[in-house]
Amino acid sequence: MSAVASSLARITLDARARSRQTTTKRGQAMRAVPVATPRSFSFFKANSLKAQAPTQRAARATRSFVVTAAHRPDADAPDAGKGQRVMIIGGDGYCGWATALHLSKRGYAVSIVDNLCRRTMDDQLGFNSLSPIKGIHERVRRWKEVTGLDIDLFVGDVCDYEFLGAAFKKFNPTSCVHFGEQRSAPYSMMDRSRAVFTQTNNVMGTINVLYAIKEFAPDCHMVKLGTMGEYGTPNIDIEEGYITITHNGRTDTLPYPKQGGSFYHLSKCHDSANMLFCTKAWQLSCTDLNQGVVYGLSTDECDMHPDLVNRYDYDAVFGTALNRFVIQASVGHPMTVYGKGGQTRGFLNIKDTVRCIQIACDNPAPKGDMKIYNQFTEQFSVNELAAMITEAGQKVGLNPEVITVPNPRTELEEHYYNAKNSKLQDLGLDPILMRGEFLETLLKQIMEYKDRVDQRLILPGVNWKESSSIATTMSK
Repeated sequence: MSAVASSLARITLDARARSRQTTTKRGQAMRAVPVATPRSFSFFKANSLKAQAPTQRAARATRSFVVTAAHRPDADAPDAGKGQRVMIIGGDGYCGWATALHLSKRGYAVSIVDNLCRRTMDDQLGFNSLSPIKGIHERVRRWKEVTGLDIDLFVGDVCDYEFLGAAFKKFNPTSCVHFGEQRSAPYSMMDRSRAVFTQTNNVMGTINVLYAIKEFAPDCHMVKLGTMGEYGTPNIDIEEGYITITHNGRTDTLPYPKQGGSFYHLSKCHDSANMLFCTKAWQLSCTDLNQGVVYGLSTDECDMHPDLVNRYDYDAVFGTALNRFVIQASVGHPMTVYGKGGQTRGFLNIKDTVRCIQIACDNPAPKGDMKIYNQFTEQFSVNELAAMITEAGQKVGLNPEVITVPNPRTELEEHYYNAKNSKLQDLGLDPILMRGEFLETLLKQIMEYKDRVDQRLILPGVNWKESSSIATTMSK
């Protein structure tokens, strides 16, 4: 067992028991907020956006996504990736699995590297994927049966450099797509042990990957999944990775300032700094993708057989806002808006995630240069998401409600947000936009699995201010 796996084995939590705990004072475990009553919560009003300041409305008006380049004509051809060998670290996860199948179907030689710890976390926390997912070995075998295509599988930990080096030497990748990190902000804020695990696993793993490329595959292009959360919510436009500033009469182009909002986001900030340093010091080829919030269940490849279905997280630790809202609407649970609901983020469909990875692999950065792309297609506030799902739900026979709950996070609930995202579209991204028809289809898909929903997992259970130095342990 690897050091990271051993660390995970020591971290245990019964999430169902936590959801019944009571909040009393700082330092005690936070209880998941109960289903609301009118006395305890203020209900969301669909016309609340009209009351926003003119500057905020003007910023929102600039968000329409205009396609400036067609998707590469041969991008979906079965030999589009001929000659490329892509190692996908974290290929058993939500984005990684969909990416592995997408690239394999298009002629890229694909390998998956994964220590399967995401599945272990579900077991420890009492969570489950809404969609029933098969084990990674069965997934890969089924893909071979359905398509005749092989995906190489390396089960092990990127924090184990001996294992990682052996995988690199065996597969000899031309590109390495790095999804293999603990990716939940709430998980990183549960307690000290999980904060340390998140930073150790993520930062050390990325450094190991950089060394493996330097030592075993110096021509390999590294594609790293960062997050838009690295930027925080500055009161100026968010550029794509770099910003040109003039100070005391001198001008320079520098990395855009980072303001991570959790130990998870900060680990991504550290990754970006380490990558930039190694790119320059060792003349590597690196691309940093600052990804927005990913939503959706289906990709063409995952829909080819029930055994290939992707995971879908709906709990308050690993489930993103839109995915959780769709679940809540589907099972008749009020959608839970944190605080004022003005928190605005970039979003993209899972189908666009895999296309963005393909574009990045096809357009490697020059050696010694780190490209940075903001990987999202649209921007919405939490209130806007709730309003769109309410409208879509009514069209498929649902009656979604929205409530506000105390915000467990430390973040601005009303803020300016205007992030640039032109570089991937310039390279050919033709995005799928979050329109009513898509949301209606997603709601129908989710309703097929609604009997698997444990509503005790939906409500917030991790409070940033109450993150304890004492590890959360199993409760009876």
